[in-house]
Amino acid sequence: MSTAILTGQPVPGSSIEADLRSLGFDVRTAADTTEAETLLAAVPGDRRVAVVDARFVGHLHALRLGLTDPRFPLAAVPGAVTAQPAGRQALTRAVAREHSAGGGTVLLDDLADRVVTALDADGCDVHRPELGSLVATVPADPQTRNEARQAVAAVDDEAVRLKSAVKSRDGFFTTHFISPYSRYIARWCARRGLTPNQVTTASLLTALIAAACAATGTRPGFVAAGVLLIASFVLDCVDGQIARYALKYSTLGAWLDATFDRAKEYAYYAGLALGAARGGDDVWALALGAMILQTCRHVVDFSFNEANHDATANTSPTAALSDKLDSVGWTVWVRRMIVLPIGERWAMIAVLTAVTTPRITFYVLLVGCAFAATYTTAGRVLRSLTRKARRTDRAAQALADLADNGPLAAFVDRVNPGRLGAPLLLAAAGTAVLAFSLFSGVTWAPVAGAFVYAVTAGQALSRPLKGTLDWLVPPVFRAAEYCTVLILAAKAEVNGALPAAFGLVAAVAYHHYDTVYRIRGNAGASPAWLVRAIGGHEGRTLLVTVLAAALTASQFTVALTVLAVAVALLVLFESIRFWVSAGAPAVHDEGEPA
Repeated sequence: MSTAILTGQPVPGSSIEADLRSLGFDVRTAADTTEAETLLAAVPGDRRVAVVDARFVGHLHALRLGLTDPRFPLAAVPGAVTAQPAGRQALTRAVAREHSAGGGTVLLDDLADRVVTALDADGCDVHRPELGSLVATVPADPQTRNEARQAVAAVDDEAVRLKSAVKSRDGFFTTHFISPYSRYIARWCARRGLTPNQVTTASLLTALIAAACAATGTRPGFVAAGVLLIASFVLDCVDGQIARYALKYSTLGAWLDATFDRAKEYAYYAGLALGAARGGDDVWALALGAMILQTCRHVVDFSFNEANHDATANTSPTAALSDKLDSVGWTVWVRRMIVLPIGERWAMIAVLTAVTTPRITFYVLLVGCAFAATYTTAGRVLRSLTRKARRTDRAAQALADLADNGPLAAFVDRVNPGRLGAPLLLAAAGTAVLAFSLFSGVTWAPVAGAFVYAVTAGQALSRPLKGTLDWLVPPVFRAAEYCTVLILAAKAEVNGALPAAFGLVAAVAYHHYDTVYRIRGNAGASPAWLVRAIGGHEGRTLLVTVLAAALTASQFTVALTVLAVAVALLVLFESIRFWVSAGAPAVHDEGEPA
């Protein structure tokens, strides 16, 4: 159980002790700083501890936000400070300093706030939640205490809590068609002890059942698939809302949140392709194309954000124009809908599945995603060209990790006699040679093209990716590798080749998403042994071209299947090992809808 050290006796009529106990704290009272330090030392090191001013007046949810969020080692609101095990040493040191500053007999007035000041002076990262209309204060006299209590009574903290359970930035469909009622489902679940992870798992199962319904290839199956896909999305919103409503964040939840959205969507693509095949229509190439396009869109987003989030002098006229447009209400929603975020995308897929055919669904999806990708990428290119940002070493390393160069490119880099050009130009040139070779009609030409591609990949990363448009290097590599698999599988013209290619790209895409979320959590990229074991993007590309040239079409299909299974097993093993470890970050996506 967590422990709260109350500094002094609560004033008559105060609910602070009851509030702390309702939040799961064992409340202890200290008469002076000597006793506060003693009580702090007595709390086991593996438990959360809080120091709270006995005169605190505020909303229960303000205390909940400040004292129970599991994501931050140190956190505070006015009149209260808390530390998890990772922050205990810093808190103990700050309390001891305040104790010794008064010769061991310092009164407890404002101890919590003085401790926060001391933590700031030590350079500690103390999280301060945004309270908005919630009240959290330490009144100095009866009059201000009475005013504070009136302010508490004037604001319904449960309404604030319910509203804050919804993402601050979300798509039009999610905001207006899901969140108005999903937040109440989230509260219902939270009050009955359901966890975000349980709801996330239910969302995955619902999406898989939807994919199975689509795979039947019947109209009733397609209608059921569309309905279940929307139900899965509602549950997908609910799990995050439970986490925000009840502050139930976890490392496992971060992993599930980071991976299940893609798993659900891509499994549904496969279900549609299977359903179409039952009706005599082969749309596996379209399904794989949709997965490639969506994954490459995300890589563009991730690379641009990683390249610029800590850059200095990071302003541009384009960004200023975007900010001005955000001040005009209707343009915000139009711009969010144009990028076809997950809510709009899934709603479109669900409706089209129910009323049209898988082929039409994929055609519309590809056109919509292509337009969204063009719009967002063009805007980011303009921002990059018009801003004078200086990128950091951390950003360059993140882009290098996202590039996913393997041992072959690393060898080229080591024996590199000199730099041949800008990283993006090298990556684009290698990709162009590879693309030309794939359509040349010569059996072994793709192998030569893939070899050139591998050499240029090593050259591209021979210097830090700090150029204006170097954030485009990882997306170029993703498109080159994935499209190579698609084209060669399509040229095989045998049953099973494209489904095998779909499985291989899905396994590799999972590895790339996993790398992104590790970097977001400041946990570094995937381990070097894994990148070597699965060959890096250039090694896999070269291997697939060799297999296509050396084997018959049916043998190539078997080889793709074996490769897909091997890559999936390796990346899943390492991903699960990492995300269930104690050192994995509990980072949940609170940004733009993907």
